[in-house]
Amino acid sequence: MNYITAKKLNMSQIFIKDDVVPVTLVKIEDSVQDTNFEVGKILKITGVSKGKGFQGVVKRYGFRGGPKTHGQKNRLRAPGSIGDTASQRVWPGRKMAGRTGSETITLKKKIIEWDDKNRILALKGPLPGARGVKIKIFI
Repeated sequence: MNYITAKKLNMSQIFIKDDVVPVTLVKIEDSVQDTNFEVGKILKITGVSKGKGFQGVVKRYGFRGGPKTHGQKNRLRAPGSIGDTASQRVWPGRKMAGRTGSETITLKKKIIEWDDKNRILALKGPLPGARGVKIKIFI
């Protein structure tokens, strides 16, 4: 599958028919001249998400944590029980604390605007990664 590389610039807003549309601006870096970026076309985009480091189960998976009262002292953000008594082990795939982010994510995004002179593409919604990160646009 063919793709071109681009650089994520920043997020902005565009007003279309009394509606605020969040867009991400992307600078096309490849010197491909025959790109067919028409407004309304859906593109497949791949990028690497922001790394968040080592996180607990509350931030990583959205666990509720333990109760704040009734004799609980330091169990607020704990995962709870991680296994049963009979098996005497932790089952594979158990959701536990660990490194979060830095994953390759592929999204489908709609083209809102295309500036051919400056080679800047406005895509609807957010894209993975920080500003200045390289992304792949599949054509």
